[in-house]
Amino acid sequence: MLDVIPSFPDSAPPWIAPRAAYVHIPFCAHHCGYCDFAVAAGQDHRIEPYLDALATELAALRTPREIRTLFLGGGTPSHLDVRQLSQLMAELRRWFPGPLDEISLEANPDSFNEEKASLLASFGVNRVSLGVQSFDPRMLRRLERRHEPAHVEPAVAAARHAGMQVSLDLIFGVPGQSMTQWASDLKSALAISPDHVSTYGLTYEKGTQLWKQRQRGEFSPAPEELELQMYQHAMETLEAAGFKQYEISNFARHGFESRHNQVYWANEAFYGFGVGAAAYVGGTRTLNVRNLEVYLQRVLGGESPVFQSETLEPEPRARETLAMNLRRAEGIVFDRFCEQTGFDATALVGTRLNRYTAHGLLELDDRSARLTRSGRCVADAIVAEML
Repeated sequence: MLDVIPSFPDSAPPWIAPRAAYVHIPFCAHHCGYCDFAVAAGQDHRIEPYLDALATELAALRTPREIRTLFLGGGTPSHLDVRQLSQLMAELRRWFPGPLDEISLEANPDSFNEEKASLLASFGVNRVSLGVQSFDPRMLRRLERRHEPAHVEPAVAAARHAGMQVSLDLIFGVPGQSMTQWASDLKSALAISPDHVSTYGLTYEKGTQLWKQRQRGEFSPAPEELELQMYQHAMETLEAAGFKQYEISNFARHGFESRHNQVYWANEAFYGFGVGAAAYVGGTRTLNVRNLEVYLQRVLGGESPVFQSETLEPEPRARETLAMNLRRAEGIVFDRFCEQTGFDATALVGTRLNRYTAHGLLELDDRSARLTRSGRCVADAIVAEML
């Protein structure tokens, strides 16, 4: 029997008692060359047993839980057919009956249609995150994406017709991509009038197909200077179009910020279910096995899928919270940080806040510390030093 997932009193703070849940759906029609997530391409015959395993893992909750946000990520959740999506959502709403503020689903433009949107909306899904990545066919081929630019607008229309919020994911710094092409991607995205846009610089995760191609010298990665210019252009273009940058990579119209992802950046607790899923419950982080076959064997055999568990000591946990908070536009809010961690942020990092402020990378006042636009461009280096 799987270990019972602990419950908490209503008075427990959100960094102890989860108010959010993540569910991983690994199935894809194709494994993109840059992807390092736990995915299963060409294994549709395992969707049914996987849904059974998810139901078993969810049953470790023992009783329905009250959460505010639910996120279905992947993989490609929209790869499931309508019947499978209905089975999945019915099980999730059994354990998380709601009402929920936000239920998000990741989708590929070529596997999301009005029938699926209508079905999902009937279960309360009110936000779809579309993996557009680029509107340029050449860039899509470089990224080994299977969809075409023409698939995007019908997918957006299906979401709109179902009453869903729409978020678009875009990637910059693709080998061979010019500033003109990136500017065109942003222009095409804005022409669809999304509620939310996420922009990510391409990363080469060790072991991925794209990483192997780079190692073999099959292409030259984008120069760092060009990537920086692309990121700066995204900030300027999206903010000029009425989007607020509320996190390093995320922009939203007023009121359309991703509530679920804000849980991560606040370093608050969340449930996690499925192959490769992470969870943070009661101050302990866990990670499920990434291999689909092993996950199925363990869960359907009554064993825990967790292969890694860690409970940080107070100071490392506080530093982790500080680093996560810095990703947000609101930054580190001192009173909230102290309440959550028991530490004074300025005492924890000493003179570094003042040093970054003097270099124009940080804005500091009595209430909070937050990255400037220049600071966002070197956020990874600043965050690494804070840890």
